[in-house]
Amino acid sequence: MSQYAGLAGAGAGDALCDLRSDTVTRPDAGMMRAIQAAELGDDVYGEDPQVNRLEAALAQRLGKAAALFLPTGTMSNLVGLLAHCQRGEEIITGADYHVHAYEAAGASVLGGIALCAVPVRSDGALDPTAVAGAVKEDDSHLAVSRLLSLENTHNGLAVPLADMAAAAEAGRDAGLAVHLDGARFFNAAAALGCAETDLAGLADTVSICLSKGLGAPAGSVLAGPADLIARARRWRKMLGGGMRQAGILAAAGLYALEHNVARLAEDHARAEELASVLRGLGAGEVSHATNMVFFTPGDGRNGALRAHLAAEGVVIGGGSAGAIRMVLHKDVDDSALARAVQGLKGFYG
Repeated sequence: MSQYAGLAGAGAGDALCDLRSDTVTRPDAGMMRAIQAAELGDDVYGEDPQVNRLEAALAQRLGKAAALFLPTGTMSNLVGLLAHCQRGEEIITGADYHVHAYEAAGASVLGGIALCAVPVRSDGALDPTAVAGAVKEDDSHLAVSRLLSLENTHNGLAVPLADMAAAAEAGRDAGLAVHLDGARFFNAAAALGCAETDLAGLADTVSICLSKGLGAPAGSVLAGPADLIARARRWRKMLGGGMRQAGILAAAGLYALEHNVARLAEDHARAEELASVLRGLGAGEVSHATNMVFFTPGDGRNGALRAHLAAEGVVIGGGSAGAIRMVLHKDVDDSALARAVQGLKGFYG
């Protein structure tokens, strides 16, 4: 079942605790002031000061030559893949990774690029042997293997640098470039305790989402070599992603980078607390990593649990059966988490 099942139409407008995703956050007062004070220009002409600052800041922060601001993470990944690959070429990636499972096969539909899926290990990594084995021979009957697309975090799991490096090395040994879907890049870096450049340095291009965990209302950034970012900029325009006075959004992104990265550890700690409570209730299978908790009710009463929590002002996603993903974020403080815990204990008490 899709991890997005049951997310829409939950009536979350009045929720006191929304655990569906870390994309549901609202700009706080400081971010709204930054948006209001933003200097604006036409970004398609390269004249928006805030966009230029954001791109430069993230390029420097990740140790890359250039960066590109885009409306969404899906588009950021897509233009990255299109910049790397030509029609008839192939991307090797994880079967459960976002670019394969949840982005509507955009690289194939719009770019004529094949997606070759390999199994994802239980720790979120790709096995180097599987990567090497997926690379095609130089044969006119086969697609040209061009790119390895990695992911970190994966379902909340922070993939260790050594495991990422091993997969990347297997790809590079076969002549592949490497892309990283780092939608929650900063969650991964915080959990791994590594330098941001150490994680970003494992890939040629890195896509980072500013609205997942960091609290910005929209926007992602693709960072990488100058020539690839130039190609990505052309693709952005072709796909309709060229924005005008985009500094309104870029200002929010800059604020998020300056104020909301260091606090991600708080989300991780609250996720651990929520997982501990669920395990203590003995009501089903529980796992957690970084800011995510996955709970599979043992009695299968997903719908009843959702309705009970909604009456308590707590919104969760998930379908009618299987695992429910609960995501901690900046808008779930200690009091909101306490409400969720109270609701869970009330249901299973």
